[in-house]
Amino acid sequence: METLKFKTNIKCSGCIETVTPFLNKISTIEYWKVDTASADKTLTIQGASPLNKEQIISALESAGYKAEKV
Repeated sequence: METLKFKTNIKCSGCIETVTPFLNKISTIEYWKVDTASADKTLTIQGASPLNKEQIISALESAGYKAEKV
């Protein structure tokens, strides 16, 4: 299992609801969570190797959000 972390601009539960269908479409992702309490709004993704960071960033951009791998 691989884990990736991203700095995002996902701020609230409404934002999480918006990105959910986009992230759930990526078959290699088994689990994801956004820490909206952290300053960086950290998105943690776990899944089968290899996770494609560009695909994840693209999915978030399609939903209207930004992400930067940390």
